[in-house]
Amino acid sequence: MHEAKTHFSKLAELVENGEEVIIARGATPVVRLVAIGEVQGRRQPGILSDKHRVGPDFFEPLPT
Repeated sequence: MHEAKTHFSKLAELVENGEEVIIARGATPVVRLVAIGEVQGRRQPGILSDKHRVGPDFFEPLPT
């Protein structure tokens, strides 16, 4: 685990080049690094803004 932390950028480069990296704690494998692949489109801020509206009472003080 310590060695993986020390060489993380090198391990990330291996994964970017198509390899799979297994990180172990002692003799026990605990983490598998794999590439995430293609991103499924870009996020669009405000895409739901016309579907969700708050009423004027939303801004009124709450009862005490």
